[in-house]
Parts: sequence; C-alpha cells; structure tokens
Amino acid sequence: MKQLVLVRHGKSSWEYGVSDRDRPLSERGINDALLVSQHFADKGEPIEGICSSPANRALHTCMIFMRQLSYDFRLLTISEQLYDFSGESVLLQLRQLPESQKTVLFFGHNHAFTHIANALGSTYIDNVPTSGLVQLKFDVDSWSAVEKGTTIQTIFPKHIR
Repeated sequence: MKQLVLVRHGKSSWEYGVSDRDRPLSERGINDALLVSQHFADKGEPIEGICSSPANRALHTCMIFMRQLSYDFRLLTISEQLYDFSGESVLLQLRQLPESQKTVLFFGHNHAFTHIANALGSTYIDNVPTSGLVQLKFDVDSWSAVEKGTTIQTIFPKHIR
C-alpha cells in the first residue's frame, strides 16, 4: 500500500515586487498552515518521505509542517518537478519515488494538486484551497503502478477554523 499526501502551499503575499518563485506566505498563509498541520498531527500518520517545490511559499509551508510534526529534515527533497501547475511533472515525481517510502508528503501548487487529487482520488474536489491537504491511498506495492486510488481524508482550513 502507498499513500500520497498533497499539501497546497499557504496563501501567498503579493505585497512584494518579487518573482513568482520568491513570493512569501502571507500571515493568513502561515496561520492556516499551522492549523492544518496541527490537525494532521492529531492523526499520527508516519511519513517516510517529503518533497517540496522550490518556490518560497511551498517550501515555507513545508517547513511549518515539518517543525509542527517534528519530522526529520533528512526526509526532505526539494524537487523542481513539484514547481508544476498542470500535474504532469507532479505525476512524474510520484512515479519516481523510492519504493521504500510508503507514505509521502508533497508540497506544491494548484492547478496541479487539484488535478492530481481528482485524477487519482475517489472524491471530486472542485479546488484544493491554499494550505489544503488531500490524502490518497493506493492498493499497490510500487509507485510506478499508482493509478486510481481512494481519497481517505481532506483537511481544508475553512472546515477546521
């Protein structure tokens, strides 16, 4: 069995004249990431791998989760494939994961994450919101064999505020 946990980056700030990659989280983005990570922590999920987009807002969201959940920073890989908005590169990254990793957290962007959640999950999601989390389970032993799975949980900030 394999599990993929998708976390869309927190709400970003448009206050600064920086490139898309360099946009920071807004205060709400930080607070929502803290809220969702705490709710996820209550589930006690073991994680064997963590991959993040190199974009500042995704990486900052990832750091919030890792600190909140006391995950070892050696689990983290920063992947250019997760700086993707269509979902094609995210799927490539998924299929290349080490087989030793059973449950993996991905931190990245929309529309890629909404597309992946709908293409691989069992529950239609109109839009994965900022700081939104979607957990998918696949009854396969290999990441390369992942096709349609089951959506086992969603944690969206507006549902737990």
